[in-house]
Amino acid sequence: MSGNGVPRRYPNGVSSWVDTEQPDTEAAAAFYGGQFGWEFANAMPPGAPGVYLIATLDGADVGAIASARPGASSGVWNTYFAVDDIDAAVAGVVSSGGTVVEEPVDVGPGGRSAAGRDPQGAGFGLWQARKRLGAQVVNVPGAWNFSNLRTNDVAGAKGYYEHLFGWRYLDLGDTVEAMIAVDGYGRHLADTADPEIFERQAGAPAGFADVIGAVQSARDGEESHWRVVFSVASREESLALAERLGATVERTDDTPWSLLADIVDPQGARLTLSQYVDARP
Repeated sequence: MSGNGVPRRYPNGVSSWVDTEQPDTEAAAAFYGGQFGWEFANAMPPGAPGVYLIATLDGADVGAIASARPGASSGVWNTYFAVDDIDAAVAGVVSSGGTVVEEPVDVGPGGRSAAGRDPQGAGFGLWQARKRLGAQVVNVPGAWNFSNLRTNDVAGAKGYYEHLFGWRYLDLGDTVEAMIAVDGYGRHLADTADPEIFERQAGAPAGFADVIGAVQSARDGEESHWRVVFSVASREESLALAERLGATVERTDDTPWSLLADIVDPQGARLTLSQYVDARP
């Protein structure tokens, strides 16, 4: 739920949900509950194999922890993109040059899901919402901020997702290769869940209200993947806490707008922490 009480809805092609598959969901809940202040409730019916723990922050959905797939030995974070018609979206995954990993399936009253893989190998989910609309609090400490594509072929990936979702890209300087923008998303937010977005971003580059993430070059040795980023109030304090809870710090980076840290959680899932920095004069 947004600050003004309006449910947050996601237009077609906008990243809307994240979850992490973990071999030990109880241990994962302890880590993320300690790291971000999340609370959890199992959305799976009694007797179902595995769990799907909906994570909430101050009572609002922020993501989930799922039981790992059979044979998985480490954790992984997944990003889902909202679609109006999941069957058409799955056809688009293939016609754009990607691969369907999971065909559309009903997930109770919550919605329909599917999964694909882009030509560079990055996996992603598709979500046609019914009851569960997606993350209801974002961009605050302890909540999801962005999902950024780290890819071994920036130009190829940009073309793929432009064909699949109609994305456009903004060049905002040297810190990223391209920011992903969905036409009209800023206006959608202003009319629904975030009426002050344009006033709050008055000093931001043109079109920034439409941005949902970035396409970046993969780091040395990285496979193409969607990297989930979470907001934190203090990078320094969050890193100290993460290490106390059993995580490993891979690297830190500073940009004009954020202090970033790549970490690996205790079961091997990779994520990024981001402290916002107001660079306006």
